[in-house]
Amino acid sequence: MKILIAIDGSAASIRALRFVLRHQVATEGAELTLIHVDAPLNGHIATYLDEVSIAAFHAQNRQTAMRRARTVLREAGVDYEEAFGIGDAADEIAALARRGKFDMIAMGSHGRNAVMTAFLGSVVRKVLERTKVPVVVVR
Repeated sequence: MKILIAIDGSAASIRALRFVLRHQVATEGAELTLIHVDAPLNGHIATYLDEVSIAAFHAQNRQTAMRRARTVLREAGVDYEEAFGIGDAADEIAALARRGKFDMIAMGSHGRNAVMTAFLGSVVRKVLERTKVPVVVVR
């Protein structure tokens, strides 16, 4: 089973990772891939930075977001792959799930109420709209 786990550095994404470890890794041959998607820099800000600085900014964000997840997996002794993107998180997650022929996507929910979700949007909701791959949402 191939499982894609969305990691944004939040406690919610670590709960999703721990859920997968408890329920799926017991299955022999489970393949885990962590994905972190960084938002692109505002075009105005990006005009003041060179490509090296922008790449360093995104690399630092990736390291920060993945740090805890890497520790959890290392302590569990579980092998995994990593994937990174820059852009709309839902689009990138759904696209990788499709391209990589994943069997499941696991995501953490921040537990915002319906009103907040309507105004802020929800990456989970958008992923559900964009993929046919089963999505496990962990609160």
